[in-house]
Amino acid sequence: MTQVEIGRGKTGRRAYALDEIGLVPSRRTRDPEEVSIAWQIDAYRFELPVVVAPMDSVVSPDTAIAIGKLGGLAPLDLEGLWTRYEDPRPLLEECAALDTEAATRRLQEIYAAPIKEELIGRRIQEIRDAGVTTAVRLSPQRTVQFHKTVIDAGVDIFVIRGTTVSAEHVSSKAEPLNLKQFIYELDVPVIVGGCATYTAALHLMRTGAAGVLVGFGGGASHTTRNVLGVAVPMATAISDVAAARRDYLDESGGRYVHVIADGGMGTSGDIAKAIACGADAVMVGSPLARATEAPGHGFHWGSEAHHPDLPRGRRVQFGTVGTLEQILHGPSSVADGSMNLMGALKRTMASTGYSDIKEFQRVEVVVAPVQR
Repeated sequence: MTQVEIGRGKTGRRAYALDEIGLVPSRRTRDPEEVSIAWQIDAYRFELPVVVAPMDSVVSPDTAIAIGKLGGLAPLDLEGLWTRYEDPRPLLEECAALDTEAATRRLQEIYAAPIKEELIGRRIQEIRDAGVTTAVRLSPQRTVQFHKTVIDAGVDIFVIRGTTVSAEHVSSKAEPLNLKQFIYELDVPVIVGGCATYTAALHLMRTGAAGVLVGFGGGASHTTRNVLGVAVPMATAISDVAAARRDYLDESGGRYVHVIADGGMGTSGDIAKAIACGADAVMVGSPLARATEAPGHGFHWGSEAHHPDLPRGRRVQFGTVGTLEQILHGPSSVADGSMNLMGALKRTMASTGYSDIKEFQRVEVVVAPVQR
């Protein structure tokens, strides 16, 4: 890829965001009803290529069950309010009612309560009892502490998600999580990330992960670029990690690792372009934070927003546009790509002539000027 001179002492690759690319129709079109958007990770099949971002403003035990019944996957954040408080609903209502200026400080206070191991097992059991695939999320820092409780509770899929996760974390203060050994010892598929480069993704794939998260998560509620200066445009990041998946497939003799785009998926068009760049599924937060059932009551925030030392996120107000089912399956009453996400994806695939996710990853892509 062409290197761009930033100055006499520094060059960099030109990278592309999702809103800088467009999809090109092929020589054929299809009926949207004949398009499949299903995908499978390990033994678990999902009718929708949607993994809901594990954020308290979007995922509660109730919404995890609802999303599961609609065909998607919603991991519960085990470092959120549902494992710190017996009944966090009054606190979630308070979070939605906070003044903007006071929001971060109050979120830090609310999330300072300790995580209770007995609540971890109870929340997992609530979701399992509903008969849907059960997934939970921990950060790399908490995984060693709580993973046994999680596995004993009978979780189906384990998500290790952080802003930036590597297979080679260096620390002189504590023994880092050995991802390869940890994943090898587990009997459940593990999804790990985020990462944004070919090399980092390849190393994560070599740990035995079933899926890799691409991106830094958070999307609209994330301020990592402003606070840390860390940013990789998603179209380029997904394409790079998809290349790592291809090369690891050859290296491992046929082991396929799923690529899940995480962050910046605000509209149905973004979801389609993420899959076109090579993602098998997308992790979304803000589109579903607009659901009437969402525990954030129209507000959205992630774990970065209440970090005790260096917040890298904020509470964002979206309001509500419809139910979870309407946002995922329609019907839509708006023309901005925020509702009927899956119907739009099917239509995009049909319009460009592809019948399933793997085929659609081969669609032609062009660089297109951003239109406002």
